[in-house]
Amino acid sequence: MYVCGPTVQSPPHVGHGRSAVVFDLVRRYLAWKGFRVRFVRNITDVDDKIIAIAHQEGVPPEEHAVRITDQFSRCYRDLGVADPDVEPKATEHIPDMIVLIQKLIRQGLAYSRSGDVYFVVRALPGYGKLSGQDLDDLLAGARVEVSEHKNDPLDFALWKRAKPGEPHWSSPWGEGRPGWHIECSAMAARYLGETFDIHGGGSDLIFPHHENEIAQSEGATRRPFARIWMHNGMLNLGGEKMSKSTGHLVDLNEAIRRFGGLAVRIFYLQAHYRSPQEFSAELLEDARVALVRLHRVLERTSDVQAASDPEVISAFEEAMDDDLSTPRALSVLFTAVRKANRELENSGTAGPIAAAVQEMAAVLGLDETSLVGAEPTDSQDRMWSAVADLAASEGTESAGGLSVMVESLLAKRSNARSEGDYATADRIRHSLAGVGIVLEDTRDGTNWVRW
Repeated sequence: MYVCGPTVQSPPHVGHGRSAVVFDLVRRYLAWKGFRVRFVRNITDVDDKIIAIAHQEGVPPEEHAVRITDQFSRCYRDLGVADPDVEPKATEHIPDMIVLIQKLIRQGLAYSRSGDVYFVVRALPGYGKLSGQDLDDLLAGARVEVSEHKNDPLDFALWKRAKPGEPHWSSPWGEGRPGWHIECSAMAARYLGETFDIHGGGSDLIFPHHENEIAQSEGATRRPFARIWMHNGMLNLGGEKMSKSTGHLVDLNEAIRRFGGLAVRIFYLQAHYRSPQEFSAELLEDARVALVRLHRVLERTSDVQAASDPEVISAFEEAMDDDLSTPRALSVLFTAVRKANRELENSGTAGPIAAAVQEMAAVLGLDETSLVGAEPTDSQDRMWSAVADLAASEGTESAGGLSVMVESLLAKRSNARSEGDYATADRIRHSLAGVGIVLEDTRDGTNWVRW
C-alpha cells in the first residue's frame, strides 16, 4: 500500500485525521485477514506553501517542515494510527526523482525549458482515465498550472528551476526542486516496485495529483501503476468542505484534546470511508459516549480467554468485506457490547461474546493497545490537578492518588443519593465528566473510567 501523506505546511486539521484513520483501518483489516502488508506513507516536506509560510515565520523551510511533521505524528498516534513501515520524505529522494525525470525525457514524454521540466500530457494515451477528465474540458478551466515556458497549457511540472531564497538541489537542468507529483511516483517505485496493489488518499487528490502520478509512472515503465485506487471522502463543516485554501478548518489536535483520540477515530468510522462526512461537536460527543461503553466492557472482560463467537465475527467480516462498511461493522460491534453487558449482569461472565468484542475492537483500532506510543490526551498531572481541585471544592479527600480522590467523591455522591440529595449527586457526576471521568451506575455500585 502507498498512501499520500501530508504536505507539512500547517498543523493538521480533522480532515487529515480521517484519511489517516481510513487507511490505517485498511491495513489492519488486511492483516487480520491474513495478508502481509507493506505500508508506505510519504511526507511532502518541500513545496511552494511550505516555503512561503517558513519565510513569513522567519525560519528555514526545513525547520518549519520538521516541526509540522512532529505535530502530524503526535496526532496520528493519538488516533491509534500505527506508524507506516516506511515513511519517506520528498527531500530525501531527490536522486530517485531525477532518474525518473530523465527516463521520461528519453522517452519523449517530458522536455526541459529554461531550467524547468514539464510532462507532455498529450503524448500519453489514456490520460484522465482515473478521474474521467477530458482534455478539452481541462483546457476550459480545470486546475491547469499556467507558465509561459510550457509547450501546452496542460503540461505539468516535473522539475522547477530555483528561485532566490528557496531550497534547491543540483540536477542536469540546473539548480531547482521537484514538482509535487513526481515525488510519489518515485517513492512508490522505490519501496513497492513499478506495480503494486493499493494506492490511497483523499478524493481531492484524484485530479490532478493521482492522475499525474499514473501518467508519470505508466509513461516511464509502460506497466500498470497501482492495481486498486482507494479514496476517502471529504470532511465537511456546516455543509462546506474543509480546506486549507479557504481556512474553513477544525484543528485536529484540539478535537483530540477535547474528545480523546479514539473518540475521534470512532467518529470517522461511523461514516462509510468513500462518503462525505459532516463534522460537529455533537457527533464527537456521541462518539465519545459510545467509546466509553465499549471500553467499559473491554475492562470488565479483559481476562476472558474464550474463542470469539463465530456468528458475531462472521457478521463483522461480512460488513467489512462489503467495501469496508464500517457503519455496519460498528453496528455488529455495539450489538455485541449490549449482549455482553446483559450476560455480565445476569451471570457475571460473557465468554465468546466478550472475546468477539475484543477482537472487533482490535481490528477497528478502538482498544487501548492501539494507543501504544501515543501521548496521553490529557496528561496525568493535568487530570490529577483537576480532580484534586474538584475534591477540595466538594470537601472530600484532595490528596493522594487519582483513585483515592475519585473514590472519595463517589462516596460523597453515594451518600447524597441515599439521602435524596440528587442535586449534589448530579453535580458530582457532571463535574467528574467535565474533567474526564465518566461514571457508570450498576447494581453492584458505581464504576468509573477515564476517557
